[in-house]
This record gives sequence, C-alpha cells and structure tokens, in this order.
Amino acid sequence: MGLLTGETLGSLAVAVAIFLLLVDLMHRRPRWAPRYPPGPMPLPGLGNLLQVDLQDSLSCFTRLRRRFGDVFSLQLAWTPAVVVNGLAAMREALVDHSEDTADRPPMPIFEHLGFEPGAEGVILARYGQRWREQRRFSVSTLRNFGLGKKSLEQWVTEEASCLCSAFADQAGRPFSPNALLNKAVGNVIASLTYGRRYEYNDACFLRILDLMEGLLKEQSGFLPQVLNAIPVLLHIPGLVAKVFPQQKAFMALLDELVAEHRMTRDPAQYPRDMTDAFLDEVEKAKGNPESSFNNENLRMVVSDLFSAGMVTTSTTLTWALLLMILHPDVQRRVQQEIDEVIGQARRPEMRDQAHMPFTMAVVHEVQRFGDIVPLGLPHMTSRDIEVQGFLIPKGTMLITNLSSVLKDETVWKKPFRFHPEHFLDAQGRFVKQEAFMPFSAGRRSCLGEPLARMELFLFFTCLLQRFSFSVPAGQPRPSDYGVFGSLVTPSPYQLCAVPR
Repeated sequence: MGLLTGETLGSLAVAVAIFLLLVDLMHRRPRWAPRYPPGPMPLPGLGNLLQVDLQDSLSCFTRLRRRFGDVFSLQLAWTPAVVVNGLAAMREALVDHSEDTADRPPMPIFEHLGFEPGAEGVILARYGQRWREQRRFSVSTLRNFGLGKKSLEQWVTEEASCLCSAFADQAGRPFSPNALLNKAVGNVIASLTYGRRYEYNDACFLRILDLMEGLLKEQSGFLPQVLNAIPVLLHIPGLVAKVFPQQKAFMALLDELVAEHRMTRDPAQYPRDMTDAFLDEVEKAKGNPESSFNNENLRMVVSDLFSAGMVTTSTTLTWALLLMILHPDVQRRVQQEIDEVIGQARRPEMRDQAHMPFTMAVVHEVQRFGDIVPLGLPHMTSRDIEVQGFLIPKGTMLITNLSSVLKDETVWKKPFRFHPEHFLDAQGRFVKQEAFMPFSAGRRSCLGEPLARMELFLFFTCLLQRFSFSVPAGQPRPSDYGVFGSLVTPSPYQLCAVPR
C-alpha cells in the first residue's frame, strides 16, 4: 500500500511538472514570433526573475540595454515584458501608438486586498470606458476647482506662506525639510479632495501622512513585484494581510473621512470638493451597473490623488532644495530673478513664469535630474504593435524607461549633471525640450501634471523669495545621488534656512 502511494505521488508530481512546463511554454510563445525583441534567456517557471534586480531595476535595465539595445524583452515568471528605452522608441510606443499602449497589466495583489471588481481608480485602471469616465471626471473636476484659475493658485500660495512660517520657526538651525514639504503638498491635495487644510500637527493629518509613507514602502518592495508576477502565491493563507497592512489601514482611514463627508454634505449646494463632486455622480449613476461611479471606486480615486499627487511633488521639492544648497551660484541667480520680477512685497503668481526664464529652467532641470519615477508605470499592449522594427504582441507588459530619455546622452549636453542651461537657448530664453517627459507621454500621461507644475513653481519661488539655503556649518556636503525605491529620493540631508 505504501509503495502504491509512493508511486501515485510520484506520478502526480510528474503530471504537475509536465503541466507547469506546458503552461510555461505557452507563456513563452510570444518569444518565438518573428522580430520579437531580443533579451536574456529565461529559466523555466521563473523566467528572468533571478536575472533582474527588482530592488534596483534601473541599473539592471541600463546594463541590459547596453547588451540588447533600446527595445529588449524579459520574461517575468509567466508575464512577457518589453522594456523601451531612448527618445525615439519611447515616442513611437507611447505617442505614435498611444491608443494601443494605453492599457495597464492586471494587478492581482489588488484583487486579493479585497478591492471590488471595477474599483481601480484612475492610475492603475485598465484602459476602456470606465477609465475614460474617471479620467474625464478627474480632469474636469480639477479644472472646476480652479486648476488654471485663481482659486487653486490662491490655495497653493497661502499654503506656501504657511510652509515659509514653518521654515522660519526653525530659526536658522539645521533641519530636514522632507516632513514639512510633505505636509504642505498634502494640504493642497486635502483641499481638493476634502475641502479643508490641516494644521501641521493635526493628529488625523499626521496619520494620513504616516500611512501614505508606509503604503509606498509596501508597494515598492521586492515581494509585491514577485506576487504580481506569480499570483498563485497570493493564495497562501494570511500572506496578503501580512504583506500589505498599511494599504488596508489607509483605505480604512479614507472610508472614515468619506463617511464624515457624507454627514456634512448638502446635495443642494455646489460641491465643496472632489469628494462631493464624486458623490453627486454616484447619485446620478444609481441603477447603472456599467458606471464606474460607485462607493468602492471613490476611495480608490482619492487614494490615487494622495499617492500620486502628494509624494511626487514633495519629493521633487526635496530635490530642488538639495540642489540649491549644492549649487549656491544657481540659487543666487534664481533669487536675483525673483527680486527683479516679483520683489519682496508680493507673493509669486503663475503669470510671473513668463518673465522668469532662468527659474523655469531650474525647476525643469530639477525634475530632469531628480528623475523620481524612472520607470513610470507599466503599460500593456492591446494589439500587436511595431517599435523600432520589433514586433510586440498584444497582451505584452510594456516597461517605459523614462530615465533613459531624461538622461539620454544624445539629447542632453551634461545628462548626469545638474545643468539648468539644458532649458535655455543662446539668448537666455526658456526652451522646453522634447526629451523632457517626467510625467510620461501619450494617453496615460500624468493627469496631475498641470497641478504639479503650479505647485513646483509657486512653492519653489516662495521659498527662495523668503530664504537663503545652505549646508549646515560643520556638516559634510550631502550627496546628489538618488536612493531607488517607489520613487528616487535624495539621500537624507539637512539644511539651514536663513531669512533674506
């Protein structure tokens, strides 16, 4: 009986191995297509997972690009992927084929976090009617609440004044600016989503910021990428709750804030903020199962705004202040331009941009050099496309190496150095370069780009109007080498902010 059981188990193991091998071969079929992009040889089952450093994908992709060219393929377990590098290939993939590359690959981890089907928000949503509905809503609501109008500009400049007061409270002593920048930018998002600003020491606000920081760390780790590549692992009991506790806690907090909002909302009044506007759409969509306006999706849209709109802008400002203390000559030129165009008597305004070419060049160069989202978000092809002569089949994940464009040695004079002259012509006029794509390009380019540009200009000019920044006495010169995580952040540093 024992022998029979052993034989049975052996036969079962062989059958399972053959089944897995067939599944693996089936997922490798795209590699056999003519003109499929070259890439490293995948291992059975794991593909190239052991050959790709998921903790520092960017360096790994740079090495693979040197070996295989601007368009190369990977097999991430059972997921076929193509990495696109360089301006020409990126433009071809995201702009010329914008409709065909606008989809997102499935994200199995979100399904196992308990999110309802269709509750995808706008950033990671699959391309289609529901995404178009949410994108249109987000863009029009941002516009209605003052994007490009005076009201939102006033929110930002008023928040910039609060930020300057918090900097002044440091009384010239050394401090790290990260937390204060997070609070200032977080308040802009809170104003849009909940119609309120928080004091910087407010307990609820600090909890939002802490959970957001933890959530981003969870999503940027090695394990989430492996779980998305090998979703069968998600069925291990208790694993998801253990790996993503911050995600669940953040969503629970958003539910509390929405519940509080419902109690104070007056449907007869004009919407106070984005949450009110979304709840209005939920009312209109009742009885329509095809609509993406539902209670489950509301928290996803708000979560998208906080995660994409807050941390990216505050991280860019952290880079900006670091680069100012490392390049005091650039800081002085920006302050000279501020003094000439704005002076000290009034706050900066968006219309000042037209008269401040050097400041505009510095803000753009901070984004190019900081390169905080080097690989963008993954795309997926919805039909067969051709890029740089290679055939990329339908259903292939597309990884866009934006860093290869922002640091392209054929485009930029000094790609690996901070050099604001990249954005100035011979006459000192501001010039926007085609290879400047920190917000990606095509259909899925960042919908918050106009808001981010407004915040970066107004916060940056307000701070440099009020303070001179320097490396604290006795401290070593900080590094301008980024730390790769969910975003590329500066190495921790301190500065002194001395009133001008």
